[in-house]
Amino acid sequence: MHSLMKRPVPGEHRYAVAVEEGPDLWLTLWVKRSPDGEFFVMLPRKPFILLPFRFKKWNPHTSYHLDGTLHMKSYDSIMVTKSCQPLTSPITGTEDLGYYAGHAPRSVGVVCDPTLFTGVVKVAPGVLTSGEGGVKVDLVEPGEPPGAFPWTNVAIQQTFSDVVPWVVITVGSIGSP
Repeated sequence: MHSLMKRPVPGEHRYAVAVEEGPDLWLTLWVKRSPDGEFFVMLPRKPFILLPFRFKKWNPHTSYHLDGTLHMKSYDSIMVTKSCQPLTSPITGTEDLGYYAGHAPRSVGVVCDPTLFTGVVKVAPGVLTSGEGGVKVDLVEPGEPPGAFPWTNVAIQQTFSDVVPWVVITVGSIGSP
């Protein structure tokens, strides 16, 4: 089991996006709602990459905090900060938690164990190629539609309505339908 995949704690909800290749499920992204109501989008990646003359720790992720602050981080630095609706009261409409591209889950090597997740979005091979596929994550008020998907083709869209706000995960590509 990969180190980031500990058993969920009570009150935690997790939603995985995994590519199906034969009997294997390769984890490419997961969303966590913590027991206190904060959201995190995690992108399993190799922990270090070689930059010119040194290795750099790589742990890209997004965090949406109770006060409404959203951070997107990479290389242990905040790359994006934006103010969203506070999570201390019900959200209205939609909050965009980002669009994520550059998927190559088999090369990262994190196998998805469905028993560790509340729900799993299973994606066919070839949809999430490193150059054409992407995953969008939205939090939505119950019954509201998610934000627009930025690329041409939606391969799958799944709504998880076990907690409020609902989590909507959309997967697609720019290639032919």
